Amino acid sequence: MSDQQTVSSVPGRIMAAEMAEQPAVLQRILDEGAPKIREIAAEIAARNPRFVLLTARGTSDNAALYAKYLIEVLLGKPAGLTSMSTTTAYGARPDLTDCLVITVSQSGGSPDLVASTKAAREAGAITLAVTNNAGSPLAEVSEFHIDVLAGPEKALPATKTYTAELLALYLFVEGLRGGDGSAAKDLPELAAAVLARQPEVKALAERYRFAQRLVITSRGFGYPTAREAALKLMETTYIPASPFSGADLLHGPLAMVDNVSPVIAIVPDGKGGEALQPVLDRLRGRGADLVVVGQQAQVEAASAGFALPPGVPEEVQPILEILPLQQLAYEVTIARGQDPDAPRALAKVTETH
Repeated sequence: MSDQQTVSSVPGRIMAAEMAEQPAVLQRILDEGAPKIREIAAEIAARNPRFVLLTARGTSDNAALYAKYLIEVLLGKPAGLTSMSTTTAYGARPDLTDCLVITVSQSGGSPDLVASTKAAREAGAITLAVTNNAGSPLAEVSEFHIDVLAGPEKALPATKTYTAELLALYLFVEGLRGGDGSAAKDLPELAAAVLARQPEVKALAERYRFAQRLVITSRGFGYPTAREAALKLMETTYIPASPFSGADLLHGPLAMVDNVSPVIAIVPDGKGGEALQPVLDRLRGRGADLVVVGQQAQVEAASAGFALPPGVPEEVQPILEILPLQQLAYEVTIARGQDPDAPRALAKVTETH
């Protein structure tokens, strides 16, 4: 067996390499992508869209949810996530005049994303595709396109394309309001420091090797991170992971949490974290095995956790929050004797209609 064959047979090799690329990808977006993103944002801002609709599936849907928070909090514009079947299955044709429709997709190849974006443009919308493939069908049918510059992603679980989408969307929203995106300037260095702490994550992974289910919760800007973390854990480890907004968790699902239930809480440093505090108090009161991804004080008050760098603006914290959770999915999968590079029943381009 050749050295190349030996290396390629190592479970998780590709996912590990792509996670490690993320600081370089973030820097590439800041250096090479930001000028074009600002140019597109300025052109769209001049047309003053009245509201924003976001279209996506899977991991990109969690990036779109992050953009929804950015648009509503930073721009004060209403934003919503679309139901593509209303267009592709039911044939609805709403009037989208003066609406900005942003479609987020790693591959830009899913037929329903292409069809719904094409229909939105025909209905009068300003259409923007955010993809990792400038030559994709989605980019071709959209009026504007942002390339997230992540480079080819070969592992089935999306890692570097997700954080690239987050940063590209943040810079775009900043551009819409005339901001300079300075909150993101230290992210590549901070991301490298977070990823270098993988031994801490490997130790955490032992808690979940034999888990039967997981609950993941957050609020505000951290909620998309909870959803993406649950998706990564489910598609790689096959452990059922239920993501909840902290507010929704209190409206019934808290009843399934007991003193042996593993719960992961993403606690933003800011208003989202403040809003999550009553939920954390209730979880501790129920004796849950609570692991926190957040600031050091929150980690110390939990069963265990991973402390994130202090002083990062809340609106860009999700780009760092997801990193140890990607590594957690990887480490738990390896510990369970599975290959995170190739989860069963998954394809890189999911063709929904």
